[in-house]
Amino acid sequence: MATEIGTLEKRYFDACKRRGILPNKAIVAALFKAKIKKARCEISSLVVSIDDLKDVDFNPLLDLLKEIDSSEIDAVDMVNRSSCVLSGEYVSPLLHAVNEKLRVVDIRDISFGKDFLRDLAQRGLACQVLNLKSSHFRKLGMVGNFSHMHTLNLDFSASLSSFREDCFSFMPNLRYLSLCETRITNLWTTSAALAKLPSLVELRFQNCLYYSDVGPSSPSSGKEVNQGIASGHTDFGLHIELPYPNDEVFPHLQSNIDDEDMNDYDMVQDVRNTNEDLSDDSEVDFSGRHEEFSSMELMPCIPPGWDELIDFRNEISFGMSDMQDEDPFSHGSIDLSNMISDATKKYISRHPSPICYEKYYRDYMIASLPDLKVLDNLPIGKVDRERANDIFTCHFEYLPYNRNEKESVVSMLQKREIRTNLPSPRASAKKFFSSSKVSQYFYSRSLSAAKMGSSAWPTLHPLSITGSGLRDERRNFRPRQFEYHPSDSSLMVFGTLDGEVVVINHESEKIVSYIPTLGAMNSVLGLCWLKKYPSKLIAGSDNGSLRLYDIQHMPITSRGPHHGSHSVTFDDFDQLTSVHVNSTDELFLASGYSKDVALYDISSGRRLQVFSDMHREHINVVKFSNHSPSLFATSSFDQDVKMWDIRQKLNQPCYTASSSRGNVMVCFSPDDHYLLVSAVDNEVKQLLAVDGRLHLDFDIASTGSSQNYTRSYYMSGRDYIISGSCDEHVVRICCANSGRRLRDISLEGKGAGTSMFVQSLRGDPFRDFNMSILAAYIRPSSNSEIVKVNLLATNEHDKSHSYARQSNSILGMGG
Repeated sequence: MATEIGTLEKRYFDACKRRGILPNKAIVAALFKAKIKKARCEISSLVVSIDDLKDVDFNPLLDLLKEIDSSEIDAVDMVNRSSCVLSGEYVSPLLHAVNEKLRVVDIRDISFGKDFLRDLAQRGLACQVLNLKSSHFRKLGMVGNFSHMHTLNLDFSASLSSFREDCFSFMPNLRYLSLCETRITNLWTTSAALAKLPSLVELRFQNCLYYSDVGPSSPSSGKEVNQGIASGHTDFGLHIELPYPNDEVFPHLQSNIDDEDMNDYDMVQDVRNTNEDLSDDSEVDFSGRHEEFSSMELMPCIPPGWDELIDFRNEISFGMSDMQDEDPFSHGSIDLSNMISDATKKYISRHPSPICYEKYYRDYMIASLPDLKVLDNLPIGKVDRERANDIFTCHFEYLPYNRNEKESVVSMLQKREIRTNLPSPRASAKKFFSSSKVSQYFYSRSLSAAKMGSSAWPTLHPLSITGSGLRDERRNFRPRQFEYHPSDSSLMVFGTLDGEVVVINHESEKIVSYIPTLGAMNSVLGLCWLKKYPSKLIAGSDNGSLRLYDIQHMPITSRGPHHGSHSVTFDDFDQLTSVHVNSTDELFLASGYSKDVALYDISSGRRLQVFSDMHREHINVVKFSNHSPSLFATSSFDQDVKMWDIRQKLNQPCYTASSSRGNVMVCFSPDDHYLLVSAVDNEVKQLLAVDGRLHLDFDIASTGSSQNYTRSYYMSGRDYIISGSCDEHVVRICCANSGRRLRDISLEGKGAGTSMFVQSLRGDPFRDFNMSILAAYIRPSSNSEIVKVNLLATNEHDKSHSYARQSNSILGMGG
């Protein structure tokens, strides 16, 4: 027989008496209210206000909650709305004391410490509704048991930027998820994580309202706007009752936070201890004071027409009533096919996450989550889904090389073996061969697609390079430029902000050769290996110094400057930003903060000629072609790219191609068929190398920043391009044949203010779908790092590392 509420009340008083404390008035009021509801044959819920608890209340309340599952009480709601004096170590036991009858856990401000959040994520909860607004999760990994939960609200969690791969693996019944005004940006990892929620029907990254030709200026228009969608949409706002004062009812999953709430939140943050130790593997961010950002601050490039609508206040409730048993989508209450067919034309957004401003965001999410019925409060109709699938097909690649279905690596290996070993005389074999006319790259490309299809999370590995064998073994380098070796797959060279040149084995992370700073040598911005003489390289610094080194004669134990037969010094080229050697290792070019280009003879060490006024502004990068020793291209901030031939007089280029912004760099495709041109703020184009005609515009969204220097290179031969910019933390991967986007790689910092920025990047010439990224910090005290990325190998428990911009580096120079 269930324990009566009156009996529970008596036992609670007895427990307090035994411990010599007074009963908590809020708990007594909650029990009384539950008893009244039971007498009225209503749902008897016990609402525990954590705000009203002190440490002395813990033990009696814990004893009470442990008896709830066998009592007359129907449900327990645990609520925290403001600052709390209860110690964080007591909160988790209280939440876990109730099992079957735990209904709602509403915690607005996490003032209980990172251990509480880690415990919650790892152990799980038995609640049906979890509201963790403004939590300090940075990388969400809720791997505990949340099997009862149908609604999760993480709105205003401004530290939250990404998901762990297994984040939603244990939420089989989650139907409603809200992530408004978080820092989530990556379409690929986000959709892959959400795809593991089999019951998800409603998702929100922003609060959107559809409206029908009404202006947002008048008060009456708000009602019309709300009716524009609510006419066919049930209000699933979840409300629970507080025991006092005055029977106050608050919307548990209400979309908006009013001004008073925001003021309270700031007060809580002022008293929060921000000096907690943050371990390197923490997925919870308490590193700094939380800030609330408006949508304009979160993402300055508001889509056209949104700026005038951004302050509109009417919203639609999210989530389902806690005792609602019926599925609103299963009884024909909403005719989705007759709802909004083109929601992007007329809707109002509030509290958007940055992901909402990704190009084709809504279409991508709809196409990736086929069971989703509502996105951002807007129903998804048949026309919406058809349109989304068309847009996805037009602008995105599901898998590399246009593969449309995931296959296992084992399956692909089996097919390759069958294809190789089929005896040719047999008719079945002939039929197989005739029906599978595939290129020599078919199986390698299919294997790449199979590997990449196994996970949207690539392996990210920052190179751990220390001064082993040097005078100061504990020192850290500050890389500024790097290049893969053209013939040895294990070698890489990087130059530092301190003028050093370091050759490393990037597989073992061991230093192979070290060349210390030479006199007044400053930041090394130009590096280029010789091809016929693989132990030699050219290095140039921003003060104009140019030298040829032979790494076979530059051991890591070297101390002083290197001169003599093992290094060659060339005439300086002032304000240098780029060097490049031709295909025969006879000549190299240098460019910089001038309109001139210098040509050098490598064997003699002489400067042969300076070509003056080749552009109207400075020439940031110069590149020889990969196969012709006489053709080279220049890219300038005058918005022009020019092709030149040193066999001709250089008073006129072979041709000129123009961009709409200043060009940061240019490079040839490995076969010299194309030129890849990167201009300021994500203007990336592929030109035909023969005459400069436009072949592809990769249509990457701009940020509006004139300082957003973009660099792009080829990856996996000439099949794909990678592009990154110095004001962004994302590397975009696009097909070089169609221009369609394959993936974005978001590189995350750890804690507040440590987001990564891309300073330079290179595709690995020996490994398909591998690259390295030079990442810089925003803090001057932090060093840049080289991060290796492998899209074919996944690491489910990859530990994030901090990357950001080095403020004293020269972001606008070099490749």
